[in-house]
Amino acid sequence: LFGQSEAGVRGDVNPSFNPADGIDPAAFTIPIARTGGITGAVLGPNGPFFAGQAAAVNYAGDRLEDMLVRRDAALVLDLSDASKQAGGGSRAGTLARVRQLFADALEYSRRRADFQRAAIQPLSAPARELEALLPVLRGQETLAITANRRIDIENALRLKQEFKLKVVLIGAVEGWQVAKEIGRAGVPVVIEPLRDIPSFDGLGARLDNAALLREGGVEVILAQGDPGGERNLRYAAGNAVRNGMSWDDALKAITQLPATSFGMSDYGVLAPGKAANVVVWSGDPFDFASVAEKVYIKGLAASLRTREEELRDKYRILPPAN
Repeated sequence: LFGQSEAGVRGDVNPSFNPADGIDPAAFTIPIARTGGITGAVLGPNGPFFAGQAAAVNYAGDRLEDMLVRRDAALVLDLSDASKQAGGGSRAGTLARVRQLFADALEYSRRRADFQRAAIQPLSAPARELEALLPVLRGQETLAITANRRIDIENALRLKQEFKLKVVLIGAVEGWQVAKEIGRAGVPVVIEPLRDIPSFDGLGARLDNAALLREGGVEVILAQGDPGGERNLRYAAGNAVRNGMSWDDALKAITQLPATSFGMSDYGVLAPGKAANVVVWSGDPFDFASVAEKVYIKGLAASLRTREEELRDKYRILPPAN
């Protein structure tokens, strides 16, 4: 199972920022996630506009180098209400700024020598930020676009077509309204199945979003955003099944599709030669009564003992009162 976590940074044009170096292999939340069958995650920054890179990691290893699967799994772009100020308060301005940054990155790549001599007009971002946009514009890296409203989703699809990008949609609260268009574009979608409370950024929220997207031919990836953390992803998947998604699609949505959509074809499937990330369940993984009995990451057994259990055992027998 692959979950999704976030970290933040200030500013709104930070494509070169990568949170990977801030990942703590000793974080107490990692064993907790493993108890829910989570063997890895895509960790992306949470911020307006171009927030930075997302890294893919396994949830095992004593060093960051042991955990990293891909440092550049995706570049994160937010087109939701949170990024309107990046375009002067309007969606049109935000899209214009995206196009300008893309155009400047391509110009920079063609005229690096002129840029170094200051022989071209000033560009809209520093060289390191424009450089970080180039893998996306060359089709070498996925652009993960946060878009919830129908209009934002349609704008994301326009950017994909205009610049020939590899895109994954994040959020897509109103995705069900344009499911066929998303399906025809071949764009995977990451959604939270339990996100059904309307907001100004998604008035059309509904529990059967995942099922309706699948009916439109969309590859759906399920994520978990509630305070319970990644270990509850399987329960979110179970709720997607309850609201019309097939069991097989829900399983694929938390295993194979997250891996392939973020450039990790060796993960998410059981096959010879693939990464051996395997969870042995006591029953149906979407059932509240089931537990992860064994977790293997890259073929090695991973501990399911958590910090909470260590504290429980430490203080199970209290010293006598004086």
